[in-house]
Amino acid sequence: MRHYDREMQEVLGALKAGDQRPGLLLHVCCAPCSSSVLERLHAAFKLKVFFDNPNMDSGREYAWRLEEARRLVAQTGWAEEIIEAPYEPAAYREAIRGLEGEPEGGLRCRACFALRLSRAAREARARNLPYFTTTLTLSPRKDAALLNELGEAAGQEAGVAFLASDFKKRGGYPRSIELSRLHQLYRQDYCGCAFSKIERDRRRESCKQAADN
Repeated sequence: MRHYDREMQEVLGALKAGDQRPGLLLHVCCAPCSSSVLERLHAAFKLKVFFDNPNMDSGREYAWRLEEARRLVAQTGWAEEIIEAPYEPAAYREAIRGLEGEPEGGLRCRACFALRLSRAAREARARNLPYFTTTLTLSPRKDAALLNELGEAAGQEAGVAFLASDFKKRGGYPRSIELSRLHQLYRQDYCGCAFSKIERDRRRESCKQAADN
């Protein structure tokens, strides 16, 4: 079994021993998840944040998360630039066509991850950045092995190196909570798509019923 965090530490160690920081495009899903990732990577890379999440269930949610990502970058200075992709929900709907009935964490999520990672890889290539990666491996609910598999495939297709990661390791997720509080970031309670919102509402109702009983 691969140890993605150890692989990343080896890359970071080699880069810090060099004279220059290479460029890296960091796909971010939201400001809270990006917080501890940016903190971890900015000393080794010249970071460009890429906000591209066509899976968002509404333009309002997309704009809210984008604004928080902008605010975090402005407050910390951990990235040199934030690249703002337009909200394109049609691309997401096409990517998951026929998978709408899949459970959370199943084939629909895989298709969503593949879409966003392939778009990030192409953006990195277009900007002549040698590396790209994603904040998605920070989430305890997401499969880091799957994300690394898809990221590496997208990188090979685009001709860009994917930085292997498992950002939840070494306290990455608790640190993101601390940084979210420090910067007063909006912490959403669903991944962003309409399907995850439905699942969230079911959990809430289940908890409410349990409390009532």
